[in-house]
Amino acid sequence: MALTLRILAPDQNVFDGTAEEVILPSTTGLLGILPGHISMVTAIDVGVLRVLNNGSWNSIALMGGFAEVESNDVTVLVNGAELGSNIDSSAAEKDLENAQAEFSQLESQENSPDKVKAQEKLNRARARFQATRSSD
Repeated sequence: MALTLRILAPDQNVFDGTAEEVILPSTTGLLGILPGHISMVTAIDVGVLRVLNNGSWNSIALMGGFAEVESNDVTVLVNGAELGSNIDSSAAEKDLENAQAEFSQLESQENSPDKVKAQEKLNRARARFQATRSSD
Protein backbone atom coordinates (compact mmCIF):
# COMPACT_ATOMS: atom_id res chain seq x y z
CA MET A 1 0.00 0.00 0.00
CA ALA A 2 1.29 3.47 -0.84
CA LEU A 3 0.39 7.05 -0.12
CA THR A 4 -0.71 9.47 -2.81
CA LEU A 5 1.15 12.74 -2.27
CA ARG A 6 0.31 16.09 -3.84
CA ILE A 7 2.30 19.24 -3.07
CA LEU A 8 0.74 22.38 -4.50
CA ALA A 9 2.11 25.93 -4.49
CA PRO A 10 0.28 28.95 -5.92
CA ASP A 11 2.46 28.95 -9.03
CA GLN A 12 3.09 25.23 -9.60
CA ASN A 13 2.26 21.61 -8.94
CA VAL A 14 5.48 20.68 -7.11
CA PHE A 15 4.90 16.94 -6.64
CA ASP A 16 2.15 14.53 -7.66
CA GLY A 17 2.91 10.88 -7.13
CA THR A 18 3.14 8.01 -4.70
CA ALA A 19 5.23 7.60 -1.58
CA GLU A 20 5.96 4.90 0.96
CA GLU A 21 6.44 7.46 3.75
CA VAL A 22 6.26 11.25 4.13
CA ILE A 23 7.85 13.35 6.86
CA LEU A 24 6.17 16.74 7.23
CA PRO A 25 7.69 19.81 8.94
CA SER A 26 4.61 20.81 10.95
CA THR A 27 4.53 23.81 13.27
CA THR A 28 4.52 21.39 16.22
CA GLY A 29 7.46 19.26 15.01
CA LEU A 30 8.15 16.61 12.41
CA LEU A 31 5.24 14.30 11.54
CA GLY A 32 5.77 10.90 9.95
CA ILE A 33 2.95 9.77 7.68
CA LEU A 34 2.60 6.11 6.69
CA PRO A 35 -0.21 4.34 4.81
CA GLY A 36 -3.28 4.04 7.03
CA HIS A 37 -2.52 7.21 9.01
CA ILE A 38 -5.49 8.83 10.76
CA SER A 39 -7.19 11.76 9.06
CA MET A 40 -5.83 15.12 10.12
CA VAL A 41 -5.06 18.69 9.11
CA THR A 42 -1.88 20.41 10.28
CA ALA A 43 -0.07 23.69 9.74
CA ILE A 44 3.22 23.37 7.86
CA ASP A 45 6.27 25.33 8.97
CA VAL A 46 9.13 26.55 6.81
CA GLY A 47 11.27 23.42 6.54
CA VAL A 48 12.04 20.27 4.58
CA LEU A 49 9.48 17.64 3.61
CA ARG A 50 11.03 14.23 3.03
CA VAL A 51 9.53 11.60 0.72
CA LEU A 52 10.48 7.92 0.70
CA ASN A 53 9.80 6.35 -2.68
CA ASN A 54 11.29 3.08 -3.98
CA GLY A 55 13.73 3.00 -1.05
CA SER A 56 15.13 6.46 -1.84
CA TRP A 57 14.59 9.67 0.13
CA ASN A 58 13.92 12.95 -1.69
CA SER A 59 13.65 16.38 -0.10
CA ILE A 60 11.45 19.37 -0.85
CA ALA A 61 11.94 22.78 0.77
CA LEU A 62 8.55 24.13 1.92
CA MET A 63 7.74 27.75 2.76
CA GLY A 64 4.82 27.20 5.12
CA GLY A 65 1.21 26.23 4.53
CA PHE A 66 -1.15 23.39 5.45
CA ALA A 67 -1.35 19.63 4.98
CA GLU A 68 -4.36 17.33 4.96
CA VAL A 69 -4.15 13.58 5.46
CA GLU A 70 -7.28 11.69 4.41
CA SER A 71 -7.10 7.90 4.15
CA ASN A 72 -3.96 7.33 2.05
CA ASP A 73 -4.02 10.74 0.38
CA VAL A 74 -1.71 13.51 1.57
CA THR A 75 -2.31 16.99 0.15
CA VAL A 76 0.13 19.76 1.02
CA LEU A 77 -0.80 23.36 0.16
CA VAL A 78 2.16 25.69 0.58
CA ASN A 79 3.15 29.30 -0.03
CA GLY A 80 6.19 28.11 -1.98
CA ALA A 81 8.20 24.93 -2.54
CA GLU A 82 11.30 23.75 -4.32
CA LEU A 83 12.61 20.26 -5.01
CA GLY A 84 15.94 19.76 -3.27
CA SER A 85 17.39 18.27 -6.46
CA ASN A 86 16.62 21.55 -8.31
CA ILE A 87 18.42 23.81 -5.80
CA ASP A 88 22.04 24.84 -6.47
CA SER A 89 23.80 23.69 -3.30
CA SER A 90 26.60 26.27 -3.36
CA ALA A 91 24.19 29.15 -4.01
CA ALA A 92 21.92 27.92 -1.19
CA GLU A 93 24.90 27.73 1.17
CA LYS A 94 25.95 31.29 0.27
CA ASP A 95 22.35 32.53 0.80
CA LEU A 96 22.32 30.81 4.20
CA GLU A 97 25.61 32.45 5.22
CA ASN A 98 24.33 35.87 4.14
CA ALA A 99 21.04 35.38 6.01
CA GLN A 100 22.92 34.29 9.16
CA ALA A 101 25.16 37.37 8.97
CA GLU A 102 22.16 39.68 8.48
CA PHE A 103 20.30 38.11 11.40
CA SER A 104 23.30 38.24 13.73
CA GLN A 105 23.65 41.99 13.10
CA LEU A 106 20.05 42.46 14.31
CA GLU A 107 20.13 39.91 17.11
CA SER A 108 20.37 42.50 19.89
CA GLN A 109 17.22 44.31 18.72
CA GLU A 110 14.18 43.13 20.63
CA ASN A 111 11.02 42.53 18.57
CA SER A 112 12.03 44.83 15.72
CA PRO A 113 10.31 44.32 12.34
CA ASP A 114 13.72 44.08 10.67
CA LYS A 115 14.75 41.29 13.04
CA VAL A 116 11.55 39.37 12.30
CA LYS A 117 12.13 39.70 8.54
CA ALA A 118 15.75 38.59 8.95
CA GLN A 119 14.60 35.54 10.97
CA GLU A 120 12.11 34.60 8.22
CA LYS A 121 14.81 34.99 5.57
CA LEU A 122 17.16 32.83 7.65
CA ASN A 123 14.51 30.11 8.07
CA ARG A 124 13.85 30.01 4.31
CA ALA A 125 17.57 29.93 3.46
CA ARG A 126 18.15 27.14 5.99
CA ALA A 127 15.28 25.05 4.56
CA ARG A 128 16.60 25.45 1.00
CA PHE A 129 20.13 24.48 2.08
CA GLN A 130 18.94 21.49 4.13
CA ALA A 131 16.88 20.26 1.16
CA THR A 132 20.06 20.12 -0.94
CA ARG A 133 21.85 18.11 1.73
CA SER A 134 19.18 15.53 2.46
CA SER A 135 18.47 14.29 -1.06
CA ASP A 136 19.89 10.94 -2.09
